[in-house]
Amino acid sequence: MSWSIYVSDYSRYLPRDVGVKASFWWTFIGAFVGGAWMMLVGDVAVAIFPGREIVGAVLDTGNLVWPGFGPVLIILSSLSLVTITTLNLYGGSLTLLSIVDSFTHVSNPGRARLVALVLLGVVSTWLSALAGADVQKLIEDLLSVLIYLFTPWTAINLVDFFFVRHGHYSVREIFNPDGIYGRWNWRGIGAYVIGFVAMVPCFSTPVYVGWVAQRLGGADISMVIGLPVAALVYAFACRSIDLEAERAQIAVADAGLEPGLTA
Repeated sequence: MSWSIYVSDYSRYLPRDVGVKASFWWTFIGAFVGGAWMMLVGDVAVAIFPGREIVGAVLDTGNLVWPGFGPVLIILSSLSLVTITTLNLYGGSLTLLSIVDSFTHVSNPGRARLVALVLLGVVSTWLSALAGADVQKLIEDLLSVLIYLFTPWTAINLVDFFFVRHGHYSVREIFNPDGIYGRWNWRGIGAYVIGFVAMVPCFSTPVYVGWVAQRLGGADISMVIGLPVAALVYAFACRSIDLEAERAQIAVADAGLEPGLTA
């Protein structure tokens, strides 16, 4: 589910006759194969050399395959890091611009993307340098926070696409704050808040451990709770949407957008 963002990014450039299933699985398989091999190498390296820092463990593991292969493995892993870092900067810049665009119109998207990329690159590098030897722990803590933030958001997106609107959206109206979808979606925001609050007792972090996590010996089950709660609340809230009227509005709003485009 964490890769659903990449699916949406790739699928926007595909022809309309490419289905959802094909978009998802080909993106998933590519991302999985491209990332999982390095994760497996890291797992094996740490298992063979417990207590070693990860770079040294990977280097020594490569040399166990054959002498001199360690540096080659480090170079290959560095190239994969460049790829995923590029994707992360790209995704982060779009998120930043989406936040800005929610409050004020971005007049020059091309320049804005460049500024956002540079800003994120500088800030992330500065934070890494500031953390020093603790940079790995900082990244782990940030990833934990992102999991909490993404869990209800993911549930709402999946429910809306597969169970509520079944993939029927207006491209033009998405960018119209006074259109079909409105500036703020109270159903989505409400479901997000309720799902997130339901997760709080299950948090297990270095700074806060919820009462549920405490009783489970520190186990964090917040994602298992947040996904169904946010999904069910959003599905219930969407029962009042007149989908037939919305699809009729979509057909009018997107008329002439693209040859053969229908709701």
